[in-house]
Amino acid sequence: MSINTYTPGVQGILPDEYGALVEKPVKELSLAMKLGTVINTSSNVYRIPMLVDDVTVGAVAEGAEITPSDAKFDENQVKPAKFAGLTIISREMAEDSSPSAGEQVGRSIARQISKSVDNALLNALSDPNPAGLGSLKGISKVAAPVVYANLDPFEEAISLSESAGGNITAWVMSATTALEIAKLKDETNSNRSLLNTDMTMEGRRQILGRPVYVSPFAQPDIVYGISREEILTIVRTDTRLDVDKSVFFTSDRVAVKGTMRVAFGFPVEGAHVRIQNASE
Repeated sequence: MSINTYTPGVQGILPDEYGALVEKPVKELSLAMKLGTVINTSSNVYRIPMLVDDVTVGAVAEGAEITPSDAKFDENQVKPAKFAGLTIISREMAEDSSPSAGEQVGRSIARQISKSVDNALLNALSDPNPAGLGSLKGISKVAAPVVYANLDPFEEAISLSESAGGNITAWVMSATTALEIAKLKDETNSNRSLLNTDMTMEGRRQILGRPVYVSPFAQPDIVYGISREEILTIVRTDTRLDVDKSVFFTSDRVAVKGTMRVAFGFPVEGAHVRIQNASE
């Protein structure tokens, strides 16, 4: 018996247009998508305009000539990097018409991609990874003590961000650091924590009213203060799934590859703050 293109079931559920099965879960799972402003683009390079100098403004006498001046602009060119995940599934699952099967495959690949994206955001990785917070030369810096005794470093971070025109909207740290800070009390022999608890968000921890995000990719000696308006998560619109039924022909399995292009833009680097352990 021959199997033809019209044979029921052989079409599978994962054509290229099912890229949403990857992109949607990544946006749900990735910390980078939550912390920044997501920008979707179809361009290979995304250009971020940078205001270098403002127009000159000053007091003038009534009827006096106003001296003209120009604002000076520059631009930061960001090229989204390709993140790819590969998984192998059975032919039966690939040919299953149930939407849940496709969602499972897409979420499996999305988990791989979201982890890679977050790792790139919170560290300084080599090419072809995009530049992340760990690569910023103009980021504001605060030296924290070897062991936290209070929230003074976070107060300083907020002040530095505001001085640069930013506003800290979130803190990102490792689980170890989060636990250390969570143990801080408001005074000796007290059980009251210095951290605020947002009861509307399942008890999410807050530091000075800003939510705390824990990531396995955050270094244990570093806390990042993020200014949401000054971090752009740039996503190319060509996210896709590719299916190959030939590479594992002898085992009757199917290779499913997901690709997504992401990069980060930081219009004002000093609006973000790196709080680092003084011992490092």
